[in-house]
Amino acid sequence: MIYEMRTYQVQPGKAGEFLKMYEVSGLPIISQYARLIGCWVKESGVLNSAVFIWAYDDFAHRTSQRVLLMQDPDWSAFIPKMLPYLVHQESVFMNPATFSPAK
Repeated sequence: MIYEMRTYQVQPGKAGEFLKMYEVSGLPIISQYARLIGCWVKESGVLNSAVFIWAYDDFAHRTSQRVLLMQDPDWSAFIPKMLPYLVHQESVFMNPATFSPAK
């Protein structure tokens, strides 16, 4: 199992609006290609940020699923709705330690 932590920094004051739009319009699409482990709003560090953790079988699975996602016309229509909110985004890949409850 591999986990992808995607952090989206959004325009100040727009985090709630962004998350609602993502929940309604984006989540039903991307959930066909990745398993959402959780979503958090940062209260320290870089503010106005939402952190999503997605699970994949391995990096090859993530790569193939992202190819399929990028070919999905519904996702292509969603991206222009998301972009105006974004200031910065970051993607980090994490492998669980042998003793991690999440494997």
